[in-house]
Amino acid sequence: MLITKKPQELINILRNGGVFAYPTEAVYGLGCDPDNEQAVNKILELKQRSVDKGLILIASDFSQVEKYLKPLNQDQLALIKPSQTTYIYPARDTAPKWLTGNFNSLAVRISKLAIIQELCSTLDSALVSTSANLSGQEPARSCAEVDSVFHNKIDAILDGETGDLLTPTEIRDSITGEIIRA
Repeated sequence: MLITKKPQELINILRNGGVFAYPTEAVYGLGCDPDNEQAVNKILELKQRSVDKGLILIASDFSQVEKYLKPLNQDQLALIKPSQTTYIYPARDTAPKWLTGNFNSLAVRISKLAIIQELCSTLDSALVSTSANLSGQEPARSCAEVDSVFHNKIDAILDGETGDLLTPTEIRDSITGEIIRA
């Protein structure tokens, strides 16, 4: 398993359907190419998580997630900016079910965290983003914790600092503003 501080070293892993961990706003996340069903299924299997729940996509820019979403209204478009909040948007009918789960929507965060901005820009891709843990367990908050849980079960870890949040990002409905996860 590769442990690196250089996002460019993850390009081939992403393109080849690999799974890797990286720091997010509060905890380490597991990520992969959102269009690669096998890679997404590997994450779900590692976490022991049901596909029915759906997943979050992170990106450095709206263009990386736009193809998954229905056209947005002006209020929703105003939310499309780097932040520490994940918003749920209506998904296109063509959005993969391995991303949306049992929903007709998709959770998206345009991250303002520098390491995620660099990672998604370098990879020129949105990424699946789910906490690096087994379902029901505490998420990993360091490279060493990720390694202890997923040693040799994932392809790489991007070693870096998580953001300053104490809990995973807030999730809000982009239409109603309702808080789904505080």
